[in-house]
Amino acid sequence: MAEESNIKPLNEEPEETPGYKAPAQKSLDEIKNLDADDESLVKYKQSLLAGVDLTAAPKDDPRRVIVEKMGLVVQGRDDIELDLTGDLSELKEKTIVIKEGTEYRIKIFFKVHHEIVSGLRYHHAVSRKGISVDKQSYMVGSYGPKAEIQSYLCPSDEAPKGMIARGHYVVKSKFIDDDKNVHLAWEWSFDIKKDWE
Repeated sequence: MAEESNIKPLNEEPEETPGYKAPAQKSLDEIKNLDADDESLVKYKQSLLAGVDLTAAPKDDPRRVIVEKMGLVVQGRDDIELDLTGDLSELKEKTIVIKEGTEYRIKIFFKVHHEIVSGLRYHHAVSRKGISVDKQSYMVGSYGPKAEIQSYLCPSDEAPKGMIARGHYVVKSKFIDDDKNVHLAWEWSFDIKKDWE
């Protein structure tokens, strides 16, 4: 028991990439006109700006990124979705059951408004009984403003298995960008069980 009190929780914040500096914010017009003589950059910007719709964003809503929902994707089962547009404190009460040893993926649904957002990342820290057990950060990418919902599917992960792994886990999630803007932070939980319920 004395050893348990010496366990320090992991830092829940995403790790920084040494030497990386986020690009300066630029307007869409500046981006379009920048490096016009570089063919590969012009093609990249065209793909990034394809379907850009600046009129889609409500004028009274200054948010650049709106995270709509999070899904838990398991092959052969219906996706489990969490609505992220309402009262986020309610998510703690809705525990998701995951069968031990199951491969799953997290899918984030979001909208980008007003301007390009660079370096979007989904980050989460998982804890059990107050002790951090895992931390992941996934590069989502850069996105231009569009009317429709965009999504990102995280790489596959495997739920732990065995009697010791079964139990209740709490996840602190964030959707952030290169400028360290937190577009949404939410907490949710899951239980690892011997079988699906």
